Order: sequence, then structure tokens, then C-alpha cells
Amino acid sequence: MITIKSEREIELMRESGALVARTLDMLQVEIVPGMTTKRMDDLAEQFIRDNHAVPSFLNYVPKGEVGVTPYPATLCVSINEEVVHGVPSAKRYVNEGDIVSVDCGVYKGGYHGDAARTFVLGEIEPAVQQLVDETRECLNRGIAMAIAGNRLGDVSAAIEEHARSFGFSVIENMVGHGIGSELHEDPAVPNYGRRNTGVKLRSGMTLAIEPMIALGRSRRAVSKRGAWVAVTEDGKPSAHFEHTIVVREGAAEVLTRSLTGNA
Repeated sequence: MITIKSEREIELMRESGALVARTLDMLQVEIVPGMTTKRMDDLAEQFIRDNHAVPSFLNYVPKGEVGVTPYPATLCVSINEEVVHGVPSAKRYVNEGDIVSVDCGVYKGGYHGDAARTFVLGEIEPAVQQLVDETRECLNRGIAMAIAGNRLGDVSAAIEEHARSFGFSVIENMVGHGIGSELHEDPAVPNYGRRNTGVKLRSGMTLAIEPMIALGRSRRAVSKRGAWVAVTEDGKPSAHFEHTIVVREGAAEVLTRSLTGNA
């Protein structure tokens, strides 16, 4: 069921969203080659708890899933060909030339915020830099269509059209979602689709829009049995950007905007 949030609920979501943005801003400063992904996770968890909130992802189990091990960390840290759900580890390092997708969720005041950014460490190949830049632009174009009166397919199509115009692949089995008092709510927000189809968008709907775009030909992210992390089928790099937004008349309101202008 899709819920329309009241202005009071949206105000609470602004607080959680702002803390997500601040956490990612902090990590953008702290992340350096040679750092472990566990160190990144520790920094994020401490920062979130110091700000009187809790990590949304820690011990998360998808609704309806049976036998799934709860997610064991605050962040998802996915490197290069890893699309999403990379589990931080004291044995996993980020290195010069990597792209590192960091997904962060915060639960505060009864509501969640959720956002992701792909960080670039040092010099990378021009094609990979273009992937990162245009995945960010895919998110911007999706958000631009998330206005009252449009349809969900307008958001999805804007993302897909931009990605495919550069020859990139859209990861089709990982999608965005509604968000609010639950981390994952209706509706699902695919990164591909047709304009003028799907649910009609109404003011007060809150969505986590998150394009996951790949350099190669992968259309799916695949994982080993029992593992959280999902990688591209062909081992090519993937980028990921996400914002929590409110559907409004005229223009969406972004709740997880960087306070430093980074995203």
C-alpha cells in the first residue's frame, strides 16, 4: 500500500534524510586508499549514533524472506563490479583507482532516510568516470520527473533513456522503493520503463530513487548463494546514486541532499 505522508511526517523524514547526507559527507572526507571497508562502517555507525539515531540497515531482514541472515553492518560498501549490498570487512580495502558505492540508511524519529553515492579514489579510466558522472545524472533526471501528476514510468523511463544513450546497462533486478516508517515501502521504483505508465504520482509520496548503472552489458546483479553482495554478470564496473525525495507539485523535494554540494 502506498502511503501519502503528512507534513509532520515529512518534517521527521527531513531530519533522518539530513543525517544520511551528513554521514555521506563525512565519509567523502574520510575515505582514502588503504582504508578498510570495516573502518568506513565503524565511522558511519558512530556518527549516526552520536546524532541520536540508529542505522537502518544493521540487522535488516527483507520482509517475507525466510532463512536470510540479517544484514550485519551499517553501510553497504560496493567496490567496482559490485552493484549493491557489499558487506564491510576488516579484510577488504579500498584502493587507488577504485570506484566505491556507499549506501547508507538512518532511522530517526520513527522514519527512515536512505541515500547512496559512488566515490572515486584517485585517477580512473575515462569510461568509468563517465559512468559515475552519468549515473548521477540519471538520478537527477529521475528526480526531475517525480512530480505530482506524472506517472512512475516517467521517472523510470528518464533514468533508462539517459543511461542507454551512453551505451550503459541498467541493472533491472535492483530497484528503488517507497520509504517512510518502513525502510522499504510500496511502490517499487524500477530504473527502466515506459513513459505514461504505472502509478500516478501524488504530492506527499516519499520515494528512494536509486539508479544502478553498469559499464558493460549486464542487466542483472547476481550473488552467490547466501551472500548479500550482488555483482555485475560480466565483471564490469557499476555505479550507484540514490536520494530520498518527496513528490511535490512542480518539483520534487530532495531530503538527502549533500550539505557540501557533493551530491
